[in-house]
Amino acid sequence: MYAQFFNMIPEVALIATLVIIFLADFISSKKNRPWLNTLAWVLTLIVTGVCMYLLNGGCSYQHLFGGMYTSSPAINVMKTILTAGTVIVLIQSKAWITSPEMKNKEGEFYMLVISTLLGMFMMMSAGHFLMFFLGLELASVPMACLAALDKYRKQSAEAGAKFILTAVFSSGVMLYGVSLIYGALGTLYFDDVANLIANAQTTLSGKMPVLIVGMVFFFAGLGFKISLVPFHFWTADTYQGGPTTVTGYLSVISKGAAAFTLMMILLHVFAALSQWWAYLLYAVIVLSITIANLFALRQKDLKRFMAYSSISQAGYIMLAVVGDNKLGMAALVYYILVYIVANLAVFSVIGTIEKNNNGTVDMDSYNGLYTTNPKLSLLMTLALFSLGGIPPFAGFFSKFFVFMSATEAKWYLLVFIALINTVISLYYYLLIVKAMYINKNENPLPAFKSDCNTKIALTLCTAGVILFGICSFFYDWIFAAM
Repeated sequence: MYAQFFNMIPEVALIATLVIIFLADFISSKKNRPWLNTLAWVLTLIVTGVCMYLLNGGCSYQHLFGGMYTSSPAINVMKTILTAGTVIVLIQSKAWITSPEMKNKEGEFYMLVISTLLGMFMMMSAGHFLMFFLGLELASVPMACLAALDKYRKQSAEAGAKFILTAVFSSGVMLYGVSLIYGALGTLYFDDVANLIANAQTTLSGKMPVLIVGMVFFFAGLGFKISLVPFHFWTADTYQGGPTTVTGYLSVISKGAAAFTLMMILLHVFAALSQWWAYLLYAVIVLSITIANLFALRQKDLKRFMAYSSISQAGYIMLAVVGDNKLGMAALVYYILVYIVANLAVFSVIGTIEKNNNGTVDMDSYNGLYTTNPKLSLLMTLALFSLGGIPPFAGFFSKFFVFMSATEAKWYLLVFIALINTVISLYYYLLIVKAMYINKNENPLPAFKSDCNTKIALTLCTAGVILFGICSFFYDWIFAAM
């Protein structure tokens, strides 16, 4: 039985990384260790390579521990993408985490990030609802610690408190839904649940209403994690109060893992109930995209602005699920890949401006930024254009594939509403561009140089924004694994 652990290579690699970072933090002096950040992201990069090697080596479908753990090429693609995104987060975190007020928590930061990623891995590979729940909590609890890591800032402590209280409530809602599913079916294995639902007319009879209610509660619990409307109320306050690096990590890596897992469960476990959850998803998508866009128009704080942007982007991500086909699955994973590089580029710039502007992140600080920091302004513009879906950047193609998958499923009205909201989102993204290039400022931010790690992170993200849209083999690689 224990030999099965050696088939969980990505998770074992992450645990080994966690142990190495813990030992390095434990035995080294916290006064001067500039090598620790490099060690953290290099080890995480090795894990990315391990996931990539498994995929290119023809990773087959695996069912371990009686079906509690599963693996497939699609799951390994997602693990590769999330781990690569985590590498970028760790690279760009150096300036913040090695600052005088935070350097004593540097080791804890890396261990919490890796622990969160490990929970996401377990969540995506779960073949049982309780295994899924354990993975979800392993990802959520360290994330709350990350949000409150800068405890000397009042807003950071508030962000952590709001996140953990919301996470507890959403977990309770989800567990109640899981209990109803178990009460109706007598099993929590994904394959068994799918088979029983497929034979619902002969085996379930009067238990179907209980099962549907359980599915709705489960969807609501996971909707909190993805910050879909109406489960989004924690998002803006947590994003605003948390450290900028943590906010960037939360907005892309955590959201990407939860969205992918929800898609897998809806399409594989509850496929026979699609006539119920499809319309539920329809309403949530319309509300998420529309309400988030309208609230984003009113924001002056850039981190709150990006919070509502992320809620809207979550709606677009879920648009791929209604496609209910291979194209939809590929579109969702590709959208997450593009969203990671574009959003992390924006948060890298926000973090740099925040550092050089006494911790201020309001939009007025960007007035006239191009006159003093033209390179930073250009990179911010490229990332915003990608988020807005302007060609030829990768964000245009990610939205195109999502719309195409929903169109093939004949959700024409939903696609039309999403297209209208794309125009609205483009408008509020251009407000930042207008501030940098057009708005006049008699006293703009002075010229400054970013640290080496921030430059590396911005270079990687900008390259992704451009190349993921131009080079088709990235999408082909994803599509082949679905």
